[in-house]
Amino acid sequence: MRSGAARRTAAASAALGFLATALSACVGPSGHDAADPASARPSASRGGATADPTRIPGVGDRIQRRIPADSRQVVAVYGEGRDSADSTVVLYAKQGSAWHRARGWAAHNGKKGWTTDHRENDRRSPVGVFTLSDAGGVLPDPDPAPGAGLPYTRSDAFAAPRWWAKSYWHDFDYVIAIDYNRVKGTPPNDPTRPEGASKGGSIWLHMDHGSGTSACVSLPEQGMEYLLRTLDPDLHPVVVMGDRAHLEA
Repeated sequence: MRSGAARRTAAASAALGFLATALSACVGPSGHDAADPASARPSASRGGATADPTRIPGVGDRIQRRIPADSRQVVAVYGEGRDSADSTVVLYAKQGSAWHRARGWAAHNGKKGWTTDHRENDRRSPVGVFTLSDAGGVLPDPDPAPGAGLPYTRSDAFAAPRWWAKSYWHDFDYVIAIDYNRVKGTPPNDPTRPEGASKGGSIWLHMDHGSGTSACVSLPEQGMEYLLRTLDPDLHPVVVMGDRAHLEA
C-alpha cells in the first residue's frame, strides 16, 4: 500500500540538469483512445486450439516465464513490427489462474521500433518484462485516495521544454516509470542509472502526441488516467513489451 508520505505530491522541482537527463529518452507521442482495437486482441486460437487463459495472449514461453509468479496485473505492449513506431497497449488482470483483458489503447513506441539491446539515443524501445513501481507528472495524481495506486510525484520538473514542438508539451502530464536501468522507489525523473549511461534510461509510459518516441511507450490521456487509477503495487504490476515477433518467440 502507498504510505501517506509517498502519496504526498512533491512541492520542489528537480534540478534542470536532472530534468534534461530524465527527458532524453521520452520525446513521446496523443493517439486516439481505442477501447477495443482489433490489434489489441491477439488471436484466440492457433491451428484451431483454444488459447490458454493462464497465459498472456501473443506471448511465447521465453518471455512468459519472465512474468513474476505474484504479478496479477500486466500491461502488454504489442509493437506492430521490429522497425515500427506503432503499437497497442492492453491491460490484463489476473483472476484466479486466468488472465482477463481489461482495456486496450492504440499507442506508440520508439521511432525506430524495438531492440533487445537498448542503448542511449538509439530511438528504439527495449524488449522485455519490467516492473512498474513509480509514477508522477505535471498534473495531480488522478487517483488521490490514500493506500491505492503507484507512489506519485507531482512536479513542474516533468514539464516538456517549451522549445519543443507544441504537440509535445503535454507528454509528461502523466508518466509511469518502466523499471529499466533505474532505481525503484524514486520519482520517475530521478536520473540514476545503475547499469551506466550507455544503457539508456528514463523509459516511461506517458501521454501520446501521435507519433514515435525516443524509447518510451505513449498512450492517450484516458489510458494513462485509467492505468494510474488501476495499477496497484500490491498486485505487482509489470509491463511486457516488444514487437509481436519478439513477444511470440
